Amino acid sequence: MANMAFPNRSGHASVGHSLLDGQRAALWGWGREGKATHRALRSAPVAGGGIRYPGELTLFCNAQEAEDARALGDPLLRIEAEVDGERLSAFDMVIKSPGISPYSPMARAAQASGTRFVGATQLWFAERRDADTLCVTGTKGKSTTTAMLAHLLRAAGKRTALVGNIGAPLMELIDGQADVWAIELSSYQTRDVADSGVRPHLAIVTNIYPEHLDWHGGEDRYVADKLALVTEGKPHVAVLNAADPILARMQLPDSEVVWFNHADGWHMQGEVIHRGDEAIFDTSTLPLPGAHNRGNLCAVLAALEAIGFDAAAFAPHAATFQPLPNRLQALGERDGILYVNDSISTTPHATLAALDLYRDRPVAVLVGGHDRGLDWHDFAEAMRSCAPHAIVTMGQNGPRIHALLEPIAAAGGFTLSQARDLEDAMRIGRDAIQGNGVMLLSPGAPSFGPYRDYVARGRHFAELAGFDPGKISAIQGMGIS
Repeated sequence: MANMAFPNRSGHASVGHSLLDGQRAALWGWGREGKATHRALRSAPVAGGGIRYPGELTLFCNAQEAEDARALGDPLLRIEAEVDGERLSAFDMVIKSPGISPYSPMARAAQASGTRFVGATQLWFAERRDADTLCVTGTKGKSTTTAMLAHLLRAAGKRTALVGNIGAPLMELIDGQADVWAIELSSYQTRDVADSGVRPHLAIVTNIYPEHLDWHGGEDRYVADKLALVTEGKPHVAVLNAADPILARMQLPDSEVVWFNHADGWHMQGEVIHRGDEAIFDTSTLPLPGAHNRGNLCAVLAALEAIGFDAAAFAPHAATFQPLPNRLQALGERDGILYVNDSISTTPHATLAALDLYRDRPVAVLVGGHDRGLDWHDFAEAMRSCAPHAIVTMGQNGPRIHALLEPIAAAGGFTLSQARDLEDAMRIGRDAIQGNGVMLLSPGAPSFGPYRDYVARGRHFAELAGFDPGKISAIQGMGIS
């Protein structure tokens, strides 16, 4: 078993000092992470010091969440169902949930008055300076990459935490013990790591495409926030995708940079993973749909090698990895139609990758959802040469996508339809492929509006297709094992 090449931590501050010491603090948001943060603040201190906050704490949440919070019976929890800049300005520090943007007008107003906004991820890193952390981010592929990384580390005999944006908030495991922490970070969380003052031991960035522009306030800020993990977080090792044009230009003088998808390192040649000129592993039988997922495996192998493992020896363990739900998930066939759940697809680039996987079969693809202002022109141009059999638009941005595709569809090559909702879209899709082909839910847009999140959208798709949604939603290996 390899000795992991993690840096010496002698320079880390001792456990016992908390970011919350002497601060008048509030919580903003009461989702799973907000609840986990509250439990951590009210729990016993970690290792004789740390995060406990025993005094009065204000929670900002909506009216429905307020009822749930009151049921806890915390006598020092003050609950407010309305929030604005003035209320937030009364606090030294506001611990916000990931979905709340620090660029909102009310947050900006409070910041101007001196209020500091932090995420639970920042608190965790500041408190758990003892942890050996491997962080993963990217616009697409970060969940699968993180889960594969944890899977191979466990195959190597390491007690591994699979946590973060993938579904297990770090704060739920504030006192957890693991040899190594595989942490997925969204663009809402990457700056938290940079602001914690704790350098991750390794960070993987899979790719960069425009996304979440409403939260970040624009593409430039999205890219800057996403890359803050490596530009400002200064990991000891940065594992970057050489095939991504934004990442390929990066220079990180404070980190050792390891490239994947590069001819000198871990990369694909056809279906075979190579390390430089050496063929290592045939991936043709792996349960990983799409070429992009095999590229993600290259990232994992590059990371394992960077921390001291014989990555080539552990590559075959990828054969026992279980693909994650809602990510090009083949649910099964009904009446000659293969139903594929790619509900996590929230960018047009992700939809194009999904279509490439099924380019040899008749496909009805269902696109559209919450409108975040993403540009669909590249997708439309691609439809001139590689369109599926049918495209069905739906959701808030469905009419905008439909209008963009109309002149291309009019020139021939695919049918284009508009749907009222997901059920209507599936009916139209079935009629289009007539019992022979693939029904592909790859919306290229978030689910907000009719659904709580992409998981709920994927579950509804499965239910409408005749499959048990409860059997297709679980991510194996979450937490520490």
